[in-house]
Amino acid sequence: MTLLLSAADVRRLLPMEEAIEAMADAFRALSEGDARLPLRTIVWTPDRRGGLGVMPGFLPAGLGAKVVSFFPGNHGTELDSHQGVVLLFEAERGRLLAVADATAITAIRTAAVSGLATRLLAREEAGDLAIFGSGTQARTHLAAMLAVRRIRRVRVWSRSAENARAFAAREAQRHGIAIETSNSAEEAARGADLLCTVTSSTDPFLRGEWLAPGAHVNAAGSSVASARELDAAAVARASLFVDRRESTVNESGDFLFAKKEGAVTEEHIRGELGDVLTGKTRGRRSADEITLFKSLGLAIEDVAAAEHVRRRAEETGAGIAFDFGGLREP
Repeated sequence: MTLLLSAADVRRLLPMEEAIEAMADAFRALSEGDARLPLRTIVWTPDRRGGLGVMPGFLPAGLGAKVVSFFPGNHGTELDSHQGVVLLFEAERGRLLAVADATAITAIRTAAVSGLATRLLAREEAGDLAIFGSGTQARTHLAAMLAVRRIRRVRVWSRSAENARAFAAREAQRHGIAIETSNSAEEAARGADLLCTVTSSTDPFLRGEWLAPGAHVNAAGSSVASARELDAAAVARASLFVDRRESTVNESGDFLFAKKEGAVTEEHIRGELGDVLTGKTRGRRSADEITLFKSLGLAIEDVAAAEHVRRRAEETGAGIAFDFGGLREP
């Protein structure tokens, strides 16, 4: 039998603290050579308004794939920009174990990886947080930052001032904290020592000259080669850490535009997050160093998240069991 796991199941069974640990296990497996994943495949609509991504991956805990549509124009509507499913298969004989909502998994696991990067790379005392964007990822990134650092100040900037105000009011009530709104990206960035860019912007809005010494940046909004959130100076000023080198040099607009403009080369990539986790690569070297984690999102994150939710669902009786077949007819 296969478990069907709804968005509500995922949100209930994958709390942020547990999600961060699940991502740490996945990145440790990647660093140790126990994970497999090709580059994602994307099919665009003719007008490039949106696309369908297929992301397969293998971990010792399971074999899986995320099939997800992404339509950035959904921001500000009743629909999420990412919609789809994560399929989880048994690695031993290929049984379909679970079908899980990809919208909720993507929202949580992306922020959880940024939380892991912050835990590994940001200064221990970092706590002045600037969030760029006011959608789903802004919400989950705030939760992730609160999980790994003592946050003393939060400010949010969005291209829509109305959305920023609504985010600030809603999340302040949810977490019992004060959240300020900023009138510009520069105003939000100046003096912040934790910055999370989680927008659908295709053009850079975060400039390197605004970054304070010792800041840590999680750049998680852009996941295609044609879009970026950071200008070349921001990438060049920072020590760059990535989720996966191969993905970065093929898919990251933040890196590729900076490279094309002559600001960086591939040698600028200090290392992968998993290698920092396992000690193969040194992370932050000084209190004044600016660190940047460029997140693209990997299939192993979805596999790890789906496996965690499936296991917790079996323990708690959550989900709906469904017979998708797979047995040979007699």
